[in-house]
Amino acid sequence: MTTPDNADPLRHLVTPSPVENKNMSASSRRPLRKAVFIPTFSIIMVAVATGLINNDMLVDVAKGVFYISLSDFGWLYQLIAVTALVVSGFIFFSRAGDIRLGGKDATPTFSFAATFAMALTGGIATGVVTYSVNEPIIYLGNIYGEISHQSFAPGSGEAAIFALARSFHNWSFIPYALYSIVGLMIGYMHFNRRERFSISSTVSPVLGRHGSKIWVRSLIDIISVLAIALGLASSLGAGLALISSGIEAQYGIESNAMTWLVLTIAISAIFITSAVSGLKRGIRVLSSINAYIFYAFVAILIIVGPLNYILSLSVTSLGYWADNFFLWAFDTKESGGEALVTWWTMYDWSIWIAYAPLMGLFLARISYGRTLREFLIINWILPSVFGLVWFAIWGGSALKWQMDGTLDLVSIINDSGAVSGLWGFLQHLPMASLLVPLAIFTLVISFATAADSMSSTIATICTSNMSAEEESPKQQKILWGLSIAAIAYVMVAFGGGAQGVDGIKYLAAAGGFTVVFLFVLILISAVRTFMTRSPQGAAKQPAEVSQPVTGGVNE
Repeated sequence: MTTPDNADPLRHLVTPSPVENKNMSASSRRPLRKAVFIPTFSIIMVAVATGLINNDMLVDVAKGVFYISLSDFGWLYQLIAVTALVVSGFIFFSRAGDIRLGGKDATPTFSFAATFAMALTGGIATGVVTYSVNEPIIYLGNIYGEISHQSFAPGSGEAAIFALARSFHNWSFIPYALYSIVGLMIGYMHFNRRERFSISSTVSPVLGRHGSKIWVRSLIDIISVLAIALGLASSLGAGLALISSGIEAQYGIESNAMTWLVLTIAISAIFITSAVSGLKRGIRVLSSINAYIFYAFVAILIIVGPLNYILSLSVTSLGYWADNFFLWAFDTKESGGEALVTWWTMYDWSIWIAYAPLMGLFLARISYGRTLREFLIINWILPSVFGLVWFAIWGGSALKWQMDGTLDLVSIINDSGAVSGLWGFLQHLPMASLLVPLAIFTLVISFATAADSMSSTIATICTSNMSAEEESPKQQKILWGLSIAAIAYVMVAFGGGAQGVDGIKYLAAAGGFTVVFLFVLILISAVRTFMTRSPQGAAKQPAEVSQPVTGGVNE
């Protein structure tokens, strides 16, 4: 399908059009949603102040939430994850997939490639780069007790198969279904049902007229903003830890509070500048650059990596994953062990769930004019396939070199922390002096892309009467960007723990737990909307419009 943006992916490095200027100036005049902004911003500021005055208290509180949510409610996270996968699959294969966001005459705003680049890089942040080497190696070496409940020995061939298969499970179809189902619901309710552009619109099929009450909408948005602010802060904290460890490994500059502060300022400046630039000139450019770097790294590893081993291990690991899929989809710490299930899979689900509401708003913004099936291809299928390919190539290479004694990544992680294996891996590659700085740059841009989309969306939620095509106020983007950077710095500088990122993981789990029960309502709404009613009837709602809906009710 031909779209207005199918030419040069950098074409939006231009002066804003009159329409864009109008939208930006209109949004800057919209009133602040005090009922959402004041509670959430106050909580974040209290967290920052607590971290500066008594960081042990902040870490202890986050740790308590971590164990309550992931240990006691692990079963709920697993049910949510599997339900999101089933509902996404049903919509994709059913007649509901033919419904077009915005109506049958709606035209996509962005090209297919550009939309995929923004969806991919806006969602994975630094995670896919951070753990593509570290996670499989940690499993293989049983570094923190991840395979203690398994029948095979650390370092064995079966351990390598398990390591890659479990990474496939944690980084493909289930997590991207969590993102997709929320984005799909927001887009459908806003563009096709004339609901407001907000998280609260996703639960209107369940709450009915009660969902239109101001206090209900405000409560839902407060929960969502808290989740994403904590999740985004944890992501930035993990990125700081990883980037500083790379700088130390390559250039000998010690990782300490000052190093993290400098990195925090630099990364924050990039993503805040991008967010202020707007969707079509900021994140659109960053995501395109980032996607090309990802593709380049895949090509490099295919050339220099052990390709035959990668292909062989990947095929076997896919079969191993398929054979164990239902066990892993429903396992808890009682079956798989706390180190594996709580600290990895449940932690992964919690941070994806934390991001999902506001990531859903972002995905809905860029998907106007797409059918629900196209939406799922771009935001569910293709990112999942990319995750499989990325982990197969990076993780497979790392496992091979660890197994044959070429490179002892297990010792590197034992000595330097859970995120350090990546740098030992990169330093082993040809042209390491070029690839390590490129990887550092990729991590910075990866996080900046995700933080751009999410800080902008937080600002959107905290502003009255915003619609999908409008840019949120610049002042709020800057304010939220600085606040998130502050709490991230506090957690990474003073709450590292045994893995080097313990405090960050606690914070992310807390973010996910704030929104987990809201996510249950979103899933029920999706089931009621697309699985218990006629998709054809849903497509004939009176809001089959050709242009995005604007305006709303003042709050």
